[in-house]
Amino acid sequence: MIRVLFVCLGNICRSPMAEGLFTKRIKDLNLDNKIYVESRATSSWEVGNSIHEGTKNILDQYEIDSKHMRAKQITNRDFETFDYIIGMDQNNVDTLISMNPNYKYKVYLYLDICVNNHKKSIFDPYYTHDFKKTYDDIILAMDLWINKFINDIKNWLTIIYY
Repeated sequence: MIRVLFVCLGNICRSPMAEGLFTKRIKDLNLDNKIYVESRATSSWEVGNSIHEGTKNILDQYEIDSKHMRAKQITNRDFETFDYIIGMDQNNVDTLISMNPNYKYKVYLYLDICVNNHKKSIFDPYYTHDFKKTYDDIILAMDLWINKFINDIKNWLTIIYY
């Protein structure tokens, strides 16, 4: 199983939105036994708090239950157990690498998978108040990431069986 962790500054806006949207998409594709997702924060500022109302409203539109979502900060154990640690902006990626440089090979910038996209960071809707734009950015790359995860599963199986 591929284990994916989405990370933003506070874990109340972007990363839980990605977690909820990916979880639903993965389940709809019947891949929930192959891909597992969670989300975390680089900071401790919001730990224990519920997700932002703007993120909750987006997830509610798609009938995604967010009642269980509470902000958590990334731990050293997370670096060990997750296969992909995906930062929502360059500051998140830089912070993640500085937190645990031994696992920098697991750290990715979310929009980097969109080769022709000139925008690389998903702006924080906590400051922009544009939760719809955050949603659009997440959706833009979602299936590209899922295809990458599926291809990696196939590659890993090939290595194991040959």
